[in-house]
Amino acid sequence: MIEDELVHWYKDDDGVSHKSALKLETAEPTSANGYPRDGTITLRIANTVGTVGFRLSPDEALRVSSLLGQLSKELINKKRALWQQEDGDK
Repeated sequence: MIEDELVHWYKDDDGVSHKSALKLETAEPTSANGYPRDGTITLRIANTVGTVGFRLSPDEALRVSSLLGQLSKELINKKRALWQQEDGDK
């Protein structure tokens, strides 16, 4: 099931517009031969060249999401520091 899709438009050096998309898909946990199996989370990345998918276990997806959250906070804080530096220089 497709959970969400993030679309990003950008222009290359020649000014031509391109589209990239990140789709988040899930598959429900199942029971096979009496043994529960994890569901999966698929990250599907598509652009004008092609599409590739990464199938992750729930544990792997949590690891990726924690890392993305941490890196995002660091970048936002660095940007804030740059704005504070700009405001202080005026």
